[in-house]
Amino acid sequence: MRKSLSYIKYFFYLAYNWNIKIALHILRQEIKGEEKYGITTTGADELRSLEKKGIEIDHSTIYMPVSYDVLEDVCPHPAKESKAHFLDIGCGKGRAMCVAAANGFTKVTGIDFSKEFCNAAAVNLAITKQKFPGLQYKIINNDAFYFEIPNDVDCIFMFNPFDEIIMDAVAENILESFEIAPRTITLIYANPLHKEKLLEVGFKQIYHTQKMNYLEAVILELK
Repeated sequence: MRKSLSYIKYFFYLAYNWNIKIALHILRQEIKGEEKYGITTTGADELRSLEKKGIEIDHSTIYMPVSYDVLEDVCPHPAKESKAHFLDIGCGKGRAMCVAAANGFTKVTGIDFSKEFCNAAAVNLAITKQKFPGLQYKIINNDAFYFEIPNDVDCIFMFNPFDEIIMDAVAENILESFEIAPRTITLIYANPLHKEKLLEVGFKQIYHTQKMNYLEAVILELK
């Protein structure tokens, strides 16, 4: 019953902010995906609860998980052979990490500045680990601006989690990690509003997908 209410609330949020057609499409994907992976990640959050706690949200975007059909299209992509360490920057409730685990990643890390989202992600990853016992996961409650990219990360996921100011810093953090430990880094970027910041540090676009008017993602590569 509780999950049904979250679906209904999410549908009306999408219909109000976008349109009924896309709301119906995403809702079908939500129901199918949540059942397939056995997790609870549906919903939208404008982060006002964080603001009330004195947490700076000026450079952040609303919490909304990437649609399952877009995520499954790009994770993994056929071009991605190595699956050493998957990092989700702005991980929310852990959807992308759970899908990555189901697609062969045995080490996943998520970072988010919301403690509540990190707690929810930990619950979902614990459920996923029951299906994939060899999974190693870590959830970090921190600001992406200050986060040092681990030098074994070879795949990064982002769903437009912040504005161009934070993206500048994240791009530089990725480049610094790459220079310390040269390797091929694949970056999956859904709703890629600030893609140019990544292209400026050397990423090349190798794949693009778009469904309807709003559901878009690119795969970039640094090597």
